[in-house]
Amino acid sequence: MATSDPIDERTPPEDPEELLPERSVLSFEEYLDMQRAIGNPSRFRILYALKRDGDLSASELEARLGLAANNLHYHLDELVDVGLVQNRKQRTADSDGLYSYYRATALGGAILEHGVEELMRMEWEYRDAYDSDF
Repeated sequence: MATSDPIDERTPPEDPEELLPERSVLSFEEYLDMQRAIGNPSRFRILYALKRDGDLSASELEARLGLAANNLHYHLDELVDVGLVQNRKQRTADSDGLYSYYRATALGGAILEHGVEELMRMEWEYRDAYDSDF
């Protein structure tokens, strides 16, 4: 159950759902779905490439990541479904068709920056401490 008061960072709540404000934009389950989505190595790499390189077509992602088209689209659909990636379509000047490309959403960028990516960066900062423990 979400609460209306800010959580005191020194005393975590018993129920992690209480970390959310009362009128949270996303539900507790939706946050967990996002976390599960990037727990897959292919989806993590897709989201990382989109955050780092900006808008990319499926063909560009295939070439950069070496994923088969059907596998790539499966993982892109998963990322789109949980709101970490957005599929955009636009008309191109040199074509009568639509150009489809993908981009990381703000939530997609944030979950990387403040999640696994941050932990990976921290390992560089604290590697001397790790090394001295052994």
